[in-house]
Amino acid sequence: MSSGKFPVVPVACSAAVRIIRSAFPPIDLFEDIADPADWPLLISAEMKTNPRLMETIGNLDLVPPGRRVSGPGASLLMAPFTHVSRDRPSRFSDGSFGVLYAGDVFETALFETIHHHASFMAKTQEPPGWTSQFREIVLSVEGSLHDLRGEAVGTSPLLLAEGYEAGQALGARLRASGSDGVVYPSVRRPDGECVGLFWPDLAHDPVQGRHLDYHWNGRRVDLYREAGTGRVFRIG
Repeated sequence: MSSGKFPVVPVACSAAVRIIRSAFPPIDLFEDIADPADWPLLISAEMKTNPRLMETIGNLDLVPPGRRVSGPGASLLMAPFTHVSRDRPSRFSDGSFGVLYAGDVFETALFETIHHHASFMAKTQEPPGWTSQFREIVLSVEGSLHDLRGEAVGTSPLLLAEGYEAGQALGARLRASGSDGVVYPSVRRPDGECVGLFWPDLAHDPVQGRHLDYHWNGRRVDLYREAGTGRVFRIG
């Protein structure tokens, strides 16, 4: 599928939502106010006393210096691009490069994440119960993205419920050609939209929202709970 088929359009959302596992702590280097241009020197100095530093930071070379971000909340934007693995492919990457995914509203992000969480729970044959905590991240997105919203969910090879090969091939071609990312219809929530950003500087001002727990009933995620209030919501 030719990447030239898709127009580039301006996309701006001041309250996009991303849901991530709570297990990932902030990365001090990214959260510091230091200029990203100074990071190599800071890393070199820090590694003299902390040889495991690079395990925390990940592969910084995957993000060009001009596209790195720093300051409060920067871990939430940088980590998806420096901690990558072919063992963790996604819809638009085979795992060799990072993509920051976010939904247009909370419900879109929720349905996208519970699908992947349910797949993991089923594959590992986990018993029913409340499972891993997640964090809601609200952030601004602004960029010129390739528009896939003309593709039909469930019919287009890019938007199948399972099987990401076409999307991964397109993502690699777009990123190599200088694309900033894609905007596309959510496969998991009707009328929802998602973005897949190829660089961290296309997102801004990430703010942590609610802590969430997901309930696995042995077949699917049927409930979520706001950890702060204890309120439980059923997922239709």
